[in-house]
Amino acid sequence: MKTKYIIYTVLLMAFPIIWTGCSDFLEVQPQDQITSENFYQSEEDFKAATAPLYNKVWFEFNDKFYYGLGDGRSYNLYAPYSDYVYPFSDLTETGLTGPLVSAWQSFYNVIQQSNKVIIGIKGSNVDADIQKQYIAEARFMRGTAYWYMASLWGDVIISEDPGTLVNNPIVNTNPITDVYEFVMRDLEYAAKYLPEQAAQGGRVTKYSAFGMLSRIYLSYSGLSEDPNSGIRNQEYLDLAKKAAEMVMDKGPYELMDDYADLFMIENNNNSESMFALQWVPNGDYGVTNTQQAYFAAGSEITGDDAAWGYWTRASYDVLKEYESADARRKATWMGYGDFYPEISKANGGYTYEKSHEALNVKKGVVGSTKDNPKISKQNSALNTNMLRLAEVYLNYTEAVLGNTASTSDATALLYINKLRSRAGLEDKSSLTYEDIIHERRVELCMEGQYWYDLVRRSYYQQQEVVNYITSQDRGTIVPFTYDTAINTATEDETRTRSSRSIGNVDETIFLLPYPESEVVQNPLLKASPVSYEFTEEKITDLF
Repeated sequence: MKTKYIIYTVLLMAFPIIWTGCSDFLEVQPQDQITSENFYQSEEDFKAATAPLYNKVWFEFNDKFYYGLGDGRSYNLYAPYSDYVYPFSDLTETGLTGPLVSAWQSFYNVIQQSNKVIIGIKGSNVDADIQKQYIAEARFMRGTAYWYMASLWGDVIISEDPGTLVNNPIVNTNPITDVYEFVMRDLEYAAKYLPEQAAQGGRVTKYSAFGMLSRIYLSYSGLSEDPNSGIRNQEYLDLAKKAAEMVMDKGPYELMDDYADLFMIENNNNSESMFALQWVPNGDYGVTNTQQAYFAAGSEITGDDAAWGYWTRASYDVLKEYESADARRKATWMGYGDFYPEISKANGGYTYEKSHEALNVKKGVVGSTKDNPKISKQNSALNTNMLRLAEVYLNYTEAVLGNTASTSDATALLYINKLRSRAGLEDKSSLTYEDIIHERRVELCMEGQYWYDLVRRSYYQQQEVVNYITSQDRGTIVPFTYDTAINTATEDETRTRSSRSIGNVDETIFLLPYPESEVVQNPLLKASPVSYEFTEEKITDLF
C-alpha cells in the first residue's frame, strides 16, 4: 500500500472507529457520526479516542506478523506451508512479502492515529492535567510502534502530524539513533503523565511505560557505530535497571501463580499484564484476534473449519531449549498425550494425539464457543501480550549483567528464580548471558519477542548472533520424536534428514527491506537519512 494511501486511510479512520467509554471500554458499538467538530470536549471523549489504539490500528500487525516475525524469524516457529511464516524463518522475505507490507501499514496506522488523538486533545478546552494523561496514552502507543520500526527497518520516517505527510509524502527517513531518541521521549512522557492505576481494566499505566522503557533503554545501550564492539553503554544499562526497579518496587503488578493461566480468556488483563492488545469478543473483523485460526491443529479444537495450524509447529531448535521439568513447554506447544481441560469441555477435555513427530501451537489456542461464549470463528477473544511483568524481570537481570561475563547479584537471581520456580525448575546461583537468553526464549516463546532479543544482541555482538543463527541449521529438516513426559526431542535416525533453501545468513538479515510499494511512492526511503529536529524539552526527572 502506498504511503499517501496509508495516511489518507488513517485520516478517514480517525473518528469512525472510536468506541465510547464504558466499564469494559472495548465492548461497545462504534459511533459513526463523530466528527472533529463535536469531539474532544470531555474526558469521556478522550477515553473513546484512545480506545482504538488498543486494537483496530494493531490488527494487521497482530494477524500474522506478530508471531511470523517475532517467532518465525527467530526460528521458534516452523511452518513450511504458511507464507506468513516461512519467508521470515527461511530469511527470504522481500519488499513484496505480504505480512511485511501489512505490518508497515499497521505501525504507521498506530503512529498517525496516535498523532490525530494528540492533536485533537491539545486543541480542546479540557483541564490541562487530564489532557496530559491521554496524550501520554497516545504517546505510549506511538513510541511502542516506532520501537518496532527501529528494530526492524532501522531508519524510518518520524512523523508527528499526518497532515504534513499528506501534503508531501516524498521525504527522507530519519536515522535509527533519532528514532530511538523519539521513542524514549514518547515513553518518558508516558511514564511521567500516565496514572499509577489504570482508569479502566486493560489500559496502560505509568508503570507500563517504565516497563517499556526498561526494554528500550536495554536495546539502545548496545547501539553504536561498531556492531561488534562487545560493549554496551553503561548509562543506558543503568537507566534500564532503574526503569525496571520502578515497576518491581512501586508498580501494582504481580506474577500469576500458574504460567498456563496467563493464556486463558478469563484471565485477560491479569495481574501480570502490563500492556496487551484488547480484542472485542464476537466483534467485527478488525477488532478480533485471529491467531487461533492459524495455530489450532484441527477443527475438533475450534468447533469450525477455521483451524489451519497443523503444519504450524515448534522447530526442532526451540524444543531442544526446554529443560526436562519445564512446565512452560506444555503451555506453549502441544505434544502427544498432553491434556487440556479447558478445550472441548463438553467431552471432558482435549488430549492432543495428532503426532509423535511434531508439536503444534498451544499458546493462543483456547477452544470453541462451546468452551467460552466470548470465542467466535476466527476470534479467540484472547488478549495479545505486548509487555508482561516477567519481561521486566528479565530486562532487569540483563541490565545488571551488563558488560560482565556473569553475575551473582542477589536481586537479579531473586527475579529470574521467580520465573524458574513457577516453571517447576531449580534455582540458579549465578547467571550468564546464555542463562538469561535461555529464560527469555522459553518464557516469552510464541509471544512475538525472541527475534527482537537477537536484534538487540546484534547491536554490539553482531557476528556472534550471525554465528548463532548459522548454528540453527535452518536449511536442514531433522526428523525427530518427542517425549512429552521429559520434554525431550530426539532425532529419529530411522528417517532421512531433508533440506530446503534458505537465504544468506550475514549481517544484512538484521534489517528488513522497505515495502516495495512504499519505495515506488517515496524513492527517498532508500536515500541517506536526515537528522530529526527535536523541539520539546527532554524529561529528566523520572528517577
